[in-house]
Amino acid sequence: MADPILQQSGIFTPAVIDDIQTKAASGLYQIRGYGTLRQRRWATFDDLTFLPCSLTRIPLEGYREKCTTAVTLGTRYAKRPIQLDVPIMITGMSWGALSLNAKVALARGARAAGSSNTTGDGGMLMAERENSRTLIYEVLPSRYGINIHHMLMADGIELTIGQGAKPGTGGLLLGSKVSEVIARQRDLPAGVDQRSPARHPDFLGPDDMIVKVEELREATNGEVPIFVKMGASRVYDDVKLAAKAGADVIVVDGMEGGTGASPAILQEHTGIPTLAAVCEARAALEDMALYGEVQLVIAGGIRDGVDAAKAIALGADACYIGTAALIALNCNRPLHVEDYAKIGAAPYACHHCHTGLCPVGVTTQDPELMRRLPIDEAAERVSNLLHAMTLEIQMLARACGKSDVRRLEPEDMAALTTEASAICGIPLAGTRKVYGH
Repeated sequence: MADPILQQSGIFTPAVIDDIQTKAASGLYQIRGYGTLRQRRWATFDDLTFLPCSLTRIPLEGYREKCTTAVTLGTRYAKRPIQLDVPIMITGMSWGALSLNAKVALARGARAAGSSNTTGDGGMLMAERENSRTLIYEVLPSRYGINIHHMLMADGIELTIGQGAKPGTGGLLLGSKVSEVIARQRDLPAGVDQRSPARHPDFLGPDDMIVKVEELREATNGEVPIFVKMGASRVYDDVKLAAKAGADVIVVDGMEGGTGASPAILQEHTGIPTLAAVCEARAALEDMALYGEVQLVIAGGIRDGVDAAKAIALGADACYIGTAALIALNCNRPLHVEDYAKIGAAPYACHHCHTGLCPVGVTTQDPELMRRLPIDEAAERVSNLLHAMTLEIQMLARACGKSDVRRLEPEDMAALTTEASAICGIPLAGTRKVYGH
């Protein structure tokens, strides 16, 4: 029996006590990077399992039967839809939040794998455009670095309403990362914290957004797809409104999504999980008879090909990765351990992206730290990750008898918990019952 004198509170844990005392000392809420850190329980892709072929279906041989991974995005209105070799894409992360070396490495890695990458806030880094095969240009509420000439160089436009790590709020780039060159790119003072608006200055709601979508389509001569990206909250209604506004592609970013910097409470207590988001998004498009015509990209904590395959089976056309791509670059790798200690972090437990002191050169603007991330080597790791994830998706698809990964469907899976069964509309393993339906 635990000594009651030494027993810790289940409510006021050491982490909670430290948070209260930190706020009491500073009068400020805590800001950090990365994403949700809580070890609490909610329904995730781990609560689903695939049901490979046995007698009811015939599996495909991996060494001699093809399984297609190509995906086309923007078939609704764009004259020039995006053609990808793989269904895994690199999400928007700004030059500013990331180093130049990181951005170029992501571009080269995506290009080698036949995938795409996205600019993020702050406009286009020309070195990223030069090293990309397919580049999506992000239009955010801040308008930092927005340039119509750069927009015309893009292969897709992403109108960002919000992101999974902090829906309903704007971006944040602390002054430690606002170098002279980043400040010039964004036309803002160097060394000063930069907070983006929570909403776009050009529209207040979904009716106004119709005009904005058409403006972006006209500005790009109708050539490229218009994406609308949102943090997952009221997904069912939000997806319907984005589709009504004329989006070619809708991106839904679940609460497990990462960020370069955000108030910690937003990462832990806002939005809905990615598993629930993809199910609501698909239902919304089906109700509008637009599923398949409007493509769906899912983001938020996608770790491997298993997560991506499950998202595709639930209705996604493709998946974005962000944190996983940074980990491929070297994020949280046990190198330069002494520099982790200097910022109060450690390998495998670092979420200090906001400080600009990244020991491995990924989330920094410090020239000395950036040199720790050789571009060619980092690009190869990103390409390898995308390739390996695609192989994992193919393996699962073949095992389920599918010759195209996008033919994966909910009936290829069973739920391992009643929560997942209710959310996904999939029978609980060992039963024929769909809970909550």
